[in-house]
Amino acid sequence: MNELIGREEEIKILQKTLQSKEAELVAITGRRRIGKTFLTNSVFQENMVFEVIGTQNAPNEEQLQNFINQLSQYHNSALPLKKPDNWTEAFSMLRTYLQSIPLKQKKVLFFDELPWLAGQKSGFLSAFGYFWNSWASKQNLVIVICGSAASWMIQKVVNDKGGLHNRITQHLHLEPFTLAETKQFLESKEVFYDYYQIVQLYMAIGGIPHYLKAIDGSKSAIQNINTLCFTKNGLLYDEFDRLYASLFTHADMHVDIVRILVQKKQGMTRNEIATLSKTKNGGGLSNVLNELILSGFITEIYPFGKKKKDKLFRLTDEYSLFYLQFMEANRPQGKGIWQHLSQTATFMAWSGYAFESICLKHIESIKKALGISGIYSTASSFYQKGNAEQEGVQIDLLLDRSDHSINLFEIKFYNKPYTLTKEYAENLRQKLWKFQAITKTNKHINWVIISSFGLVKNQYSLGLITNDFRLEDLF
Repeated sequence: MNELIGREEEIKILQKTLQSKEAELVAITGRRRIGKTFLTNSVFQENMVFEVIGTQNAPNEEQLQNFINQLSQYHNSALPLKKPDNWTEAFSMLRTYLQSIPLKQKKVLFFDELPWLAGQKSGFLSAFGYFWNSWASKQNLVIVICGSAASWMIQKVVNDKGGLHNRITQHLHLEPFTLAETKQFLESKEVFYDYYQIVQLYMAIGGIPHYLKAIDGSKSAIQNINTLCFTKNGLLYDEFDRLYASLFTHADMHVDIVRILVQKKQGMTRNEIATLSKTKNGGGLSNVLNELILSGFITEIYPFGKKKKDKLFRLTDEYSLFYLQFMEANRPQGKGIWQHLSQTATFMAWSGYAFESICLKHIESIKKALGISGIYSTASSFYQKGNAEQEGVQIDLLLDRSDHSINLFEIKFYNKPYTLTKEYAENLRQKLWKFQAITKTNKHINWVIISSFGLVKNQYSLGLITNDFRLEDLF
């Protein structure tokens, strides 16, 4: 097996399919560059007997030609096999090939980028469904299907009401690496950064393995960001347009929503999005929002004490946020621009929000640091508009615990230990009192600070801040 970082649960599930006495149909979803193909090939390389990958925007004739070229290669034919006229014939040829090899040991078939193979009116899905239902489901096989377009995969395959209805035996959705997995992955590539530099990288490009693979350990995090994002030959220079176009049929609608959400980083309600969006407020908007959620670009945030209709949609994909905040307008500036931008007030504001988003994605690490992993709790935000008589209150993260406690979090990204001033300590006390008064909660409430290098203990933090965590606690 090739070296795999993280993915422990996914590896166990895939390895178990090889021991199963039944045929297995496995769907793996996850965004572009997340490592679906690498995971599949790493686990199943000894058992693979056929593999084909779809080509983006290619006509059906080309997809069929690629299929038969692959089949000829696995068949060890001296001459290429005749191109099938349709997918029904193609799967009949695949069945003939599989019947020619012994299936005593579990054999694996891999259909990569299935949404591209199964183009509109191609007939692929109906032929594939018939192949599975009539023959493959009774054989000693594992069939793996992958696709970056998570929403397409779930609608057309996982939740299919036709020939593949309830046929998927395992569905794995790959998430980006956590901070801990990112550190492990970089170190496997001989890149040794401290926690601060890893978080700097993560805030700009996220935990996407393919992006992280391009990091040069001889350069700092800021130098790498400059090379990858702001130089014309950089891996991520033009990734934004490619990313959305590869995932969504009508990508302009999805990009429209993402551009709207970047305007209000704490998140927007559905009605706010509808007011600003070109997409009609109805099924069309629901589909776009759902597809962005399934693909990992936006996250639903449920404010504390609010109804479901008041939920917020928040842009949480690091690269998309970074591109729209900095790259789009500044790429023409060329070499060295990020070194300059990273010293500006705009950077300070963005880094605070980006670090906050990272904390939201590492709730389990925060709970572990608090020592409450075994206690049921829900993470949410809190927001109350101000009026003429009283200022508003905003708390970006809180943990509502089943042990009659609530943790309120203040999150700070600084390049040195954080010092609480008299004025800011008073501000936190006011926030706590207002939260208590508005929610009428009788739970025990306390403040927790998460900062880059920890909190400087002083007279203002004593008695107010019950816990403080630093970057390494997120790892």
